Amino acid sequence: MKSRYIGRTKSVHQRKAKVGILLTNLGTPDAPTAPALKRYLREFLSDPRVVEIPKFIWWLILHGIILRVRPKKSAKLYQSIWTEDGSPLLVIMNKIRNKVAHIMRLDEQSEVVMDVAMRYGNPSIAQALNKFQAQGIDKFIILPLYPQYGGPTTASTFDAVTQEIAKWRWIPSIHFINGYHEHPLYIKALANSIQNHFNTHGKPDKLILSYHGMPKHFLESGDPYFCFCHQTTSGVAKELGLKDDEYLTTFQSRFGKAEWLKPYTDETLEELAQQGCKHIAIISPAFSADCLETLEELEEENREIFINAGGEQYHYIPALNDNDDHCQLISSIIEQHLPR
Repeated sequence: MKSRYIGRTKSVHQRKAKVGILLTNLGTPDAPTAPALKRYLREFLSDPRVVEIPKFIWWLILHGIILRVRPKKSAKLYQSIWTEDGSPLLVIMNKIRNKVAHIMRLDEQSEVVMDVAMRYGNPSIAQALNKFQAQGIDKFIILPLYPQYGGPTTASTFDAVTQEIAKWRWIPSIHFINGYHEHPLYIKALANSIQNHFNTHGKPDKLILSYHGMPKHFLESGDPYFCFCHQTTSGVAKELGLKDDEYLTTFQSRFGKAEWLKPYTDETLEELAQQGCKHIAIISPAFSADCLETLEELEEENREIFINAGGEQYHYIPALNDNDDHCQLISSIIEQHLPR
């Protein structure tokens, strides 16, 4: 009789690796083409954690309108940031994994294995977990690289992990890390990046910390993301010794007609320029690695908005990416949860 549950391919006594560490991020299409974007957007926008509209109504909107129009437009945006090595997000994530593995002194002889996966697209979370299972690993550490917990990001990643493992006969020990928005090393890494930028380009009239947006009703329904973003901002401002009028928290990347978390980044930039602000520096602490929302939206679209409204200097401060202090932070978080 065929079992409904998936068993191990290795017996317990054949195991070598003991712990599997999975670093995850949101996702990326396989290529900057309309067909690839259609597959990616279908998966992404079908997640009820991302869109909380009644399923049947949203299905009609998604398949009747969005997936007919948006893939072609999104493909052009991805083409503008695509690299010779592929998607910037995936390239950076692999660099992070390699550097963290080096810091932790992981190699082929180690009992700890590290991999990278995407919530949407490839390499998928299911693929990575099944690789761990094939190696006989029974202790997993899952670290979504979203500093600020959010239902559409962190919780959705947890959903993907549990949906896959629910198919298994032997359930592994799982440590799921749900955020690190006030971790001292994270705050320090952000502050160092900002201060280094100030040292090179001068202190701006205003520092903007722009976080990915979220529908306002998520906050009203109990999602803590908005509060966590402000706590990160407060930590960074304190570390840098900034006065209240020297920085702002804003939210970007909204879509649809519903109200999202405010203030909106694009509208704030336009208003600041019109009020006489000439020099802006902007960073997006919610993104651990640069991607479409930072490389195209923040660095290009929002620059144009600010300059066209009368601004003169606009500087995007890159995500922490594979900076040494960022990778040290990630390794420190992981080491806290390794079995002793």
